[in-house]
Order: sequence, then structure tokens, then C-alpha cells
Amino acid sequence: MPSPFLRLTAVGCTAAAAVLSTLVVAGWDPLLAFDAHVAAELHRSALAEPGWTRLNRVLTDWVWDPWTMRALLTAVFLWLLLRGQPRPALWVAATALVGTLLQQGLKALFDRDRPRWTRPVDSAEFAALPSGHAMTAALTCGLLLWLAHLYAVRRAVRLAVLWAGAITVVGVGFTRLYLGVHWLTDVVTGWLLGAAVAATAAALWHRSGARPPLPEGRGPEGSAP
Repeated sequence: MPSPFLRLTAVGCTAAAAVLSTLVVAGWDPLLAFDAHVAAELHRSALAEPGWTRLNRVLTDWVWDPWTMRALLTAVFLWLLLRGQPRPALWVAATALVGTLLQQGLKALFDRDRPRWTRPVDSAEFAALPSGHAMTAALTCGLLLWLAHLYAVRRAVRLAVLWAGAITVVGVGFTRLYLGVHWLTDVVTGWLLGAAVAATAAALWHRSGARPPLPEGRGPEGSAP
């Protein structure tokens, strides 16, 4: 991934997240009304479709849960260490830690209430903004896509990472909205912040002058072993 693209992504996503968060905190009525409308429509569907609701709970609690995403990054961290690549391994670990601290810090700062329902279909802890599920998924998938490019893996693998990441990020955001535990702006802000942290980490890696790892399956002289 070119460094200018990474920097532009980091700056753009950070700015968009800041604007959106500011509008929420300021209580901009058109945005909050749209939040409420989306939440009400999806909650009505969740009550009417219990089977679909159960599926969304499985997806959000197990498949796309933040701890699942962190376990995936832990596996990548260990894989990099076993390949003799401690620097990118630590880079990934540090980025994940920064993302988690930022997420929790912003939740405490904004202290936004979650949607409240007479008949809730799910529950969640901590404040609403930003969505931890959405932010963690975007951060994780962004890092995996960057690593796929960094290690010059086959195009088919990169495309698989891209599509799996897109489905994960969009899917987890939908589950949080459908289950009525987040507002739309929480999810979008989480997506933006996750992408911003991942892009910033990748841009700083390239700016640091670190040598790219050897492409997958290549020997030290650049030829296949």
C-alpha cells in the first residue's frame, strides 16, 4: 500500500470521526433523529423475526466479537514471531493495544447512552460511542490487509482478505444496530476510528524506514528456495 494513500486514509478517517462525534456530543437534532429512526425500524424487525435475531446474536457474540478479533491478531502475532519477524509482530500488538485504549478512553469521554427499549433483544456494557465491535473489526481487518500487502502474498489471498474483511466490518456493524445496542453514528464512528488507527500504524511503519519482509516463499536472494 502506498504511503500517501495510508496517510490520506488516516487523516480523512480521523477528521470524519471527529466531525461525527462532535455533532453527536453537540446534540445536532437532524443527526440524532436519524439515529433514532434507524434504531426504531431495526428494533421493530428484530422483535418480529426472532430466528434472524438469534443468528445476529451468534454472529456478534462469537464470530465477530472483539475478543475473536483480538484472538485472530494474537495468532498473527505468534505467526510473525515464529517466522523470525519480531518487529512487525510487536507493531501489530502495539497497534491493537492503542486501538483498545483509544476506544475505551473515548467511551468514557463521550459517555453516550445506548438505545433503550421496553422489550430489548440484547444487552451491552459500557458507553455507546464509539462501537467497540465496529472499531475492533475495522482495525483488525485493516491490519490484516496491510500485512497481506506487506508480505506480498498472492493476489488471490489478498482478495480473500479484502472480501472477508469487508464482510466482517459491514456485518458486525449491522448486528450491533439490528440488536438495538448501538446507534448508527456509534457504528460509523467505530469504523472510521478503526480504519484510522490501522492506517496510521501502517503509515508510521513505512515512514520508519523498516525494510519490507521477504515476499512469501522467497529466499534471501529474492529467488524461490
